[in-house]
Amino acid sequence: MKRRSRPRTRGRRAAAPTTKRRATARSIAAAPVTAAELRQLRSELTRKLEPMRWNPQPDDVQRSVAQLVLTIVEFLRKLMERQAIRRMEQKTLTKREVEAVGEALMKLEQTIREIGARFGLAPEDLNLDLGPLGKLM
Repeated sequence: MKRRSRPRTRGRRAAAPTTKRRATARSIAAAPVTAAELRQLRSELTRKLEPMRWNPQPDDVQRSVAQLVLTIVEFLRKLMERQAIRRMEQKTLTKREVEAVGEALMKLEQTIREIGARFGLAPEDLNLDLGPLGKLM
């Protein structure tokens, strides 16, 4: 004869939900919501929960294009910064060149932040998800 397998529990068994709890959960009234509020909530949730990918929305094309362009510029800025650090460590730059490169990279970073702020983009918005490849930066 086969024995029925039961989940093993230590100590006391978990209590089954009571009818009182079920009645309380069902008695919550829904608040009326407009279609515009639902669209706004959906866009906020989509932005916060989904991986950051470039997905242009027809009503927000300028912001989407600005995000893509600034992402590419920020990526190139970081590459140039790494190259400059490598060249400084190898001592292939003069002191003037180090100062000029450092100042140029700081100005470029500030410009990226200012343009991003104009379009409501935070620095973390400029890191796109490349799917199976992972994050860009």
